[in-house]
Amino acid sequence: MLQAVQLLAEQYETMWEKLGDHPNRVYFPNFGSGDNVLKTGIDIDRVMFKIPGTNFQIYWYGFLIAVGIILAMIYGFKKMKKAGIDPDRATDAVIGGFFGAIIGARLYYIIFSDTPLSKFFDFRDGGLAIYGGLIGAIVVGGIIVKLRKLRLTAMLDIVAPCFFIGQAIGRWGNFFNQEAFGTNTTLPWGMMSNTTANYVSSHITDGSVEPLQPIHPCFLYESLWCLLGFVLLHIYFKHRKFDGEVFLCYTIWYGLGRFFIEGLRTDSLYLGSIRVSQLLAAACVIVSLVVLIIVRVRITKFKDYVFFKDTQLSKAQIAYYDNIKDFEKKKKELEKKISESEDKGENTEAMKAELEEKYGPQARHKLREAIDEAEKADKKAREDKLAARAKLLAEENSETVEEEEKSGDEQSEENAEAASQTSETEGENEQEDTKAQTDDKEQAPAETAEDDVVPIIKDEKADKPSDKAPETEQTPKETVPAAQEETQPKPKKKKKKKKPVQTQKQETEEKAEEKEQETEKEPAEVSKDENQPQQQESEQAPDNKPEEMQEQAPAAEEKTEAEAPRSKADEEIKAEDIVAEVTQKMKEEKAEKDKQIQEIIAEASEKSEELPSDSDVKVEDIISQVNEKNNSTENGEPSQKVSDPNNKNAKRKNNRSRNRNRKKR
Repeated sequence: MLQAVQLLAEQYETMWEKLGDHPNRVYFPNFGSGDNVLKTGIDIDRVMFKIPGTNFQIYWYGFLIAVGIILAMIYGFKKMKKAGIDPDRATDAVIGGFFGAIIGARLYYIIFSDTPLSKFFDFRDGGLAIYGGLIGAIVVGGIIVKLRKLRLTAMLDIVAPCFFIGQAIGRWGNFFNQEAFGTNTTLPWGMMSNTTANYVSSHITDGSVEPLQPIHPCFLYESLWCLLGFVLLHIYFKHRKFDGEVFLCYTIWYGLGRFFIEGLRTDSLYLGSIRVSQLLAAACVIVSLVVLIIVRVRITKFKDYVFFKDTQLSKAQIAYYDNIKDFEKKKKELEKKISESEDKGENTEAMKAELEEKYGPQARHKLREAIDEAEKADKKAREDKLAARAKLLAEENSETVEEEEKSGDEQSEENAEAASQTSETEGENEQEDTKAQTDDKEQAPAETAEDDVVPIIKDEKADKPSDKAPETEQTPKETVPAAQEETQPKPKKKKKKKKPVQTQKQETEEKAEEKEQETEKEPAEVSKDENQPQQQESEQAPDNKPEEMQEQAPAAEEKTEAEAPRSKADEEIKAEDIVAEVTQKMKEEKAEKDKQIQEIIAEASEKSEELPSDSDVKVEDIISQVNEKNNSTENGEPSQKVSDPNNKNAKRKNNRSRNRNRKKR
């Protein structure tokens, strides 16, 4: 272990000695598999040359920045006329922007570093920040652009690709100065030099970056990013939708790349614990995106945007720029002729008058008047455009208000309709409830009478003695309370009567089983033949009752409709009177036919005793069979009332529908 540590220390010392022996050499240890020029190192001197006879040195850094500026200006001036920019007026802004960029770049660096303000003019010692240069150029150049009556956004579209040209070339000055590098990397283009190692060992003491390991060449990343951005902006320039869009794309593209590249650098400027350039890059991206979206939406909405190149002012300025060249050329030619004529001793007063008239101050002033008139025309057009926009917005607002009012009226109408429908529905429901209660009370006596017959039959079957004489004496006793219960108007009581029916039926079945063990079974056919007359009478009797009730119920309802009761309580009282009257008549009719009913009960009881204990045949079915057979025996054909029960049901439905129609009317 100790030997390994000693070996590592020896290699460490050897590497430092190697770097110290070649302070201007830059190594790329990971480039390629074998020995090559980049691995062995490249000697780079930050001094380009020295002016002979002086100690003034020209550095690569300054030279590359100058080259970038020149190439950017060449490209920009070729683009100016296409964008409607007068090159003469723009030249003033470019010169002013150049000085503003130098001042801004130096001031930005001093503010966010430990450099004192007294060293502001020590440009040759380094210390320029690109963001400060951009801010200074835009501020100073923008002021001159306004003074020269140019549109700032159109001018920024011209200089945005130029910024990329200058940055892509100028960043290589950082390579010669061995600055703008990042953290350690194992990539093939990771570089290492004596300058970078000394900076890391003296400024980064937390061990996050190893001084003798290759580092990221961040200047290379930014140079390639700017070169790609220039290509994209050059292609997109002809597709821009408004003046200033290309510049917004520049700030988005450069800010996006700088945000990530700045995160790799080890020589960043800090504001507290925040990298200033990284923060500013993020702000540029966000703000530019928001502005780009807002302007695009407004242009799409109003569809009245006019590029600066299409304005009267721009056309007048370009015309003046083209005419002034011919103006100066012709002026010089005329001045030359006047000079030659004077040398020959000829009279030149006519030519001088022509020179004063065509190319004098008054003539130049007339050329400028066209620009002033064009400016006034553009101002008026801009005012008309704003007025049209205001009118459009007012119309949209009025339409919005009308739509809101209309929707509010429709909503109120819908609410009123819903309320009226609800009230109508409630009224109909109340009428239906009243009608249903009246119908239930009219049908209650008939249903109660039918329900009373079945318990009587079942009770008689359960308590039946051996002889038939007492049987006829018990049934009248039970029919009396049944008839009394029929007078009750509430149909709820019929459900209470049905509860003991199941118990009585069970008792009847048990007694039938005991009797079957004691007596012999009689043929079912004989009992049916003997009891046919009785069953016919029994079938006719129940059928007559509902028919009579239905005949009397419509008369009672017609009477109640004629009186037109207004309260629900009065209708219930009259309905109870009708039910009582119908029930009384039914009681009288039942008293006359008790004897016939008892005979049917006796016959049905004998029939039920002959059935097995587990039979599902009901007593009512037995009564119906006996009655049907009796009718066929006596008359030779089934009774009309028995054979055609659907006629009675249809008659009931017709009576009910007529009553409902009368109530609605």
